[in-house]
Amino acid sequence: MTISVGDKIPEVTMVKATAEGPQQVSSSDYFAGKKVALFSVPGAFTPTCSAKHLPGFVEKAGDLKAKGVDEIVGTAVNDAFVMGAWNNAAGSDEITMLADGNAEFAEAVGLTMDGSGFGMGKRGQRFSMVIEDGTVTQLNVEEPGDFKVSSAEYMLGQL
Repeated sequence: MTISVGDKIPEVTMVKATAEGPQQVSSSDYFAGKKVALFSVPGAFTPTCSAKHLPGFVEKAGDLKAKGVDEIVGTAVNDAFVMGAWNNAAGSDEITMLADGNAEFAEAVGLTMDGSGFGMGKRGQRFSMVIEDGTVTQLNVEEPGDFKVSSAEYMLGQL
């Protein structure tokens, strides 16, 4: 079942990419007590993700924070080393990368996709959500192949 507005973020372990190396975090603890703009991409370094999705959140980070967002989080079914390298290559200090290497988060929120046709296996769909104190207050899930409702610009219009 797909997560909905009003639902709590499910409990899974994710891995935060840090300068000191990978750090395991509990999703329910991590999203508690703050307002988070989360975006999920099918894969770090993939074309739309690198050319549009991440750059939009980097560009609009100040605007999102001015609207009350405490933290901006990017996630994908990649390991923490890849997520950290992607943030170093195309992101910023304004973005926190949480790796979902085993697709546990994507599965728990019901937003997986089969990327086997592209040699990618199980992945998370392209989506974004606003999470306030662990509860989803906005959810934007893209249709396959689209990049419209999960963008930073779209999210700004919701805040």
